[in-house]
Amino acid sequence: MIPKDPVMLLSYINTQLRDNYKDLDALAEGLDISHSDLEEIVKKLEGIGYKYDSSKNSFT
Repeated sequence: MIPKDPVMLLSYINTQLRDNYKDLDALAEGLDISHSDLEEIVKKLEGIGYKYDSSKNSFT
């Protein structure tokens, strides 16, 4: 289950990216997340000041 709390979500997504997935598309596919749900996750993380950095494969 994906955390609802933005800070917990940040930790979860960054851990998944670091340990299991090469990018956001692979994460979405691996976790069976729709494109619209992935966009919602990205917006939620941007709402607390984090943006996806593809060169680091994490939200920073």
